[in-house]
Amino acid sequence: MEKFRLFIGGKWLDGDNGKYIEVENPATREILAWVPDGNETDVNLAVQAAQKAFPKWKQTSPVARSELLLKVADYFEGNINDIAATITAELGAPVDMVKDWHISTAISEARYYAEKIKQFPCEMKHEGLIVRREPVGIVAGLTPWNYPLDQITVKLLPAIAAGNCVIVKPSQNAPLSAYHFIRAVEAAGFPSGVVNMVTGRGSIVGGLLASHPGIQMVSFTGSTSAGKEVGKLSLGNIKKIALELGGKSASIVLKGADYKEAVDVTVTKCFMNAGQTCSALTRIVVPQEDLEEIESLVVEKAAGFKIGDPLQPGIDIGPLVGQRQFDTVKKYIETGLNEGARMLFGEVPTSCSDGYYVKPVVFSDVANSMNIAREEIFGPVLCIIPYETKAEAIQIANDSPYGLSGAVFGAPSEAKTVAEKMETGVIHINGAPFTSDTPFGGYKQSGIGRENGMFGLEEFLEIKGILFA
Repeated sequence: MEKFRLFIGGKWLDGDNGKYIEVENPATREILAWVPDGNETDVNLAVQAAQKAFPKWKQTSPVARSELLLKVADYFEGNINDIAATITAELGAPVDMVKDWHISTAISEARYYAEKIKQFPCEMKHEGLIVRREPVGIVAGLTPWNYPLDQITVKLLPAIAAGNCVIVKPSQNAPLSAYHFIRAVEAAGFPSGVVNMVTGRGSIVGGLLASHPGIQMVSFTGSTSAGKEVGKLSLGNIKKIALELGGKSASIVLKGADYKEAVDVTVTKCFMNAGQTCSALTRIVVPQEDLEEIESLVVEKAAGFKIGDPLQPGIDIGPLVGQRQFDTVKKYIETGLNEGARMLFGEVPTSCSDGYYVKPVVFSDVANSMNIAREEIFGPVLCIIPYETKAEAIQIANDSPYGLSGAVFGAPSEAKTVAEKMETGVIHINGAPFTSDTPFGGYKQSGIGRENGMFGLEEFLEIKGILFA
């Protein structure tokens, strides 16, 4: 069983303290590997390596950076089967879904930023004024376990393209995918110190990076509670921060919409990745008068999802990532029943001795004041909430501490009017797909800043005005 190492200054190094963290396969509960349990010495070395590389890297031409990003994309494409096997092993996501979503997205992000950085206006001239966009400096990327490769690429590729040097701290629950990213960087030929990686615990390595005076920006994805702590530590020495946090996204189904399409899209978005997606559509808000019809469609759709060994073809839902997540989701399902919600489909999970599997659950008779409707569960649990009027549907959708994503189904003009009144960062009308140009981020406690698209690139730049007399 392999013991992995840190990547600092272009070299593979053992961790300073010689301690390791186990990485578990959630489908079998077997230990896959060990990664270093990083500490302050490791973090300091990574910061020093990035600082050494930054003066030269920020002067590298956009064309040269673009060529390196394209080589990263080529590496991902050439090693898609190995990468997919790693993500499935450490996360439990079905291998087909991993290839179609996790890895394909990382490839498209690399190619997108490779193209956009060549066209980006780093300097704009006005009368008596030049406005420059310059790299922030050293960026720490604190990434989550639910999309362990894509959440690295969506942060670090635009940061690198913008001329920054980076340090990635992958989640201790799914850190192995990050090694494929580092191997891609090595294969592409990035200069030493431009990209560094320190594995370890979020409470230790994440905290050290967030508070380190040698780091100019922290980009974090995770729970809202953890994001608040990262924000406090980062602002202790006034870093720039980008936080992509929790969600409890609503899908509003308007009267007269194509109910089958609305249900197909919403249920799929809710259960994808075993419900472990921050932008999952976990509340479906439906007309009261058509509740029974929509309930039947939801149950029919939910029953079609196949749960099982994520390595087998045709599987839709694999296990949750670990014991802690299994216990959390189980508790929320029990809470829903105790709050008086009606379970239309699914069951309370019992044993996880053969893997952390949780069957999809659908609740109806859900009031928006219930905990299952207000708190992020991060599992395959859908709440059906009825409404009487369109105004009430919008009020239900907005009555949340979160505002990350959402959906509206109905006549396009009517749906657009509703979407404009929703307090959330991204809204899909009638199942419109996410695109490379779409800014991703949230209102309220769903975060600060935006990822993806040109907005994701601009997050990693400072703005300077130069005036001429």
